[in-house]
Amino acid sequence: GAIFGGIIVWIFCKKKGVPCQDSSGRGKKESLIKKQALAKSANKQKILELLADKKKIANNDVEKLLGVSDATTERYLDELEKEGKIKQVGKTGKHVYYQRK
Repeated sequence: GAIFGGIIVWIFCKKKGVPCQDSSGRGKKESLIKKQALAKSANKQKILELLADKKKIANNDVEKLLGVSDATTERYLDELEKEGKIKQVGKTGKHVYYQRK
């Protein structure tokens, strides 16, 4: 009975164009992960666009631009630096800024 019921649900989903998923919610989780990845990519692109307008930016500039936390800002800047798109000038503190490579 359970297999037959599963087949009926699958057919219903296909006809209605509804994405079928298992009871674990994996489809929802994958959708959320894709949305987060797209948002992250868009935010990193905004940082690069800000650097096109300004020659150098600080952590606070990115926080204000994106409306994200200090930790998120640092993560984005670190990833862009590891990707070779920007470079950090200075070691720590308020004198640190970032430039395009």
